[in-house]
Amino acid sequence: MKVGLISDVHANLPALETVLDDMPAVDRIYCAGDVVGYNPWPAECVERVREVAAATVRGNHDRTVESPERYRANRMAEAGLEHAKASLSAEQREWIGGLPRAETFAGDRYLLVHSHPAAEREDAYVYPEEFPNLDRHMGEYDGIFLGHTHVQGVRDVAGGFVCNPGSVGQPRDGDPRAGYAVLDTTAAGTDAVETRRVSYDIDRVAAAVHEADLPERTAERLYDGA
Repeated sequence: MKVGLISDVHANLPALETVLDDMPAVDRIYCAGDVVGYNPWPAECVERVREVAAATVRGNHDRTVESPERYRANRMAEAGLEHAKASLSAEQREWIGGLPRAETFAGDRYLLVHSHPAAEREDAYVYPEEFPNLDRHMGEYDGIFLGHTHVQGVRDVAGGFVCNPGSVGQPRDGDPRAGYAVLDTTAAGTDAVETRRVSYDIDRVAAAVHEADLPERTAERLYDGA
């Protein structure tokens, strides 16, 4: 089975559309959370992810749509969540609010979470160089997929692998192209995962950020992948 993995869409519709167009034929798509936040198209991205994803787990931005003030120390995050709260329908907000923390797929062989697999460390950042530290969480899994850092990477861990497919809507690894991954469940280890990048129309996002009166830095950072 071929599976597409996306994460950290962050209301960036042009990036999401480009990733879905670029993605090879897959049997399922799974989303590792943070569908909303930062960028101008939260409602459109919610609907598109709901259309294409077999399952989506909640990210920290998804979890705080109803309380943007929790990000008062980060004006970009707070503004994006305020915009999401105002833009999403009641039904869309209910869907966001009901997302699970974790999911498994492909016969429970793979775990999908937004950040750290341990519930008590739900918002912890785990960068690719730290993936080997998740060895105790591998259990019987062939792989763990997570997002949150916006840094794409995959590592062999304890007979399986850990992968961050990269951020669709706001990469932070120095590469401004949208990131995603494709899993081949018939292969093993890191050979099972292909991480991919694709360029999208950042100028379109920047214009929409300005039109929505979101912080200009929200658009500027997209050009740097920072």
